[in-house]
Amino acid sequence: MTTDRIPVMIPWLGEEEARAASEAVLSGWVAQGPRVAAFERAFAERVGAGHGIAVSSCTTALHLSLVALGLGPGDEVVVPSLSFIATANAVRYVGAEPVFADVELATGNLTPATVDAVRTPRTKAVLAVHQGGVPADVHDLRASCADWDLPLVEDAACAIGSTVGGKPVGHGALLAAWSFHPRKLVTTGEGGMITTDDTEWAARLRRLREHGMNVSAAERHASNGPVLERYLETGFNYRMTDIQAAVGLVQLGKLDAMIARRRELASRYDLLLRDVPGLTPVRDPAHGQSNFQSYWVLLDEDFPVGRDDLLAALAAAGVSARRGIMAAHLEPAYADHPRVPLPVTERITRDSLILPLFHTMTEVQQDRVVAALREQARR
Repeated sequence: MTTDRIPVMIPWLGEEEARAASEAVLSGWVAQGPRVAAFERAFAERVGAGHGIAVSSCTTALHLSLVALGLGPGDEVVVPSLSFIATANAVRYVGAEPVFADVELATGNLTPATVDAVRTPRTKAVLAVHQGGVPADVHDLRASCADWDLPLVEDAACAIGSTVGGKPVGHGALLAAWSFHPRKLVTTGEGGMITTDDTEWAARLRRLREHGMNVSAAERHASNGPVLERYLETGFNYRMTDIQAAVGLVQLGKLDAMIARRRELASRYDLLLRDVPGLTPVRDPAHGQSNFQSYWVLLDEDFPVGRDDLLAALAAAGVSARRGIMAAHLEPAYADHPRVPLPVTERITRDSLILPLFHTMTEVQQDRVVAALREQARR
């Protein structure tokens, strides 16, 4: 076994982020403040949205988005089971019921047909995911949701920098939720963002993340006189810190370079794997481009080894691959949750794995990954 292990992901962090965080600490303003506001503006501009609302995670961004829509007990929200479990959990947070829809094999994303297959009179919203950075066809989804008179929320946790029809994911979204977890391209350690074009929703979401206060801490600090805040509704403590936002601003400035490098590495994977039998790599859909937050491969059903055995063999070769996207309906938390058959979801979650991909990855490292895959394909 080699000791020179290749990780599945390394955040691109350096001296510039360290200085930005240090400056925030030394400024004396470390909670939500002016750097958060600057990060919100820069992020919203990047994705082509009217407003950005920084929060503590993508999970809290999803939760607040569903609160803004007024969803609650008795309501159903169509979601993909093929997603990190937070997507479905956020629906439960507001007391509504997640209804699992299947996905298309090529992208792992919802389509109007898969949504329509599980839609009922109780359906009050659709929550679509841009899975692993592969953009969902939101043009078709938005048109169908408009016909059904249903709001569409976009879980864009992995999709910063991905595009649909030449526009950034998030452009024109009713509500989109984003993640800054270390496995995402732009990271603040933890953190999230909501983007929307609706000014009234943006104002309410900012209140909700800060206990429902009608005046933010930053506004109170800027006032020359005493400010007696009021709490207009039951809110939450979902704030981002200025330290995180300072790092996020630096990361956002690196985004174009990150995407270019990841797409370059993904293209090289495509080239190196094209003659390896039994593997189908993820690719750009016809309607857009991926940021390749994840590069996954789907094993043919006659591949010589199963996915879990392949992961073990790669680990023995010093390659830290990961299982593909999880399926929430197969987890104990949803064991008794009613659902329709989800054959494509179960195929993807059973037979896919995520390969190492990070900004500083070398050709030598990538060659090692491919060599380990070739060895197993020859068994």
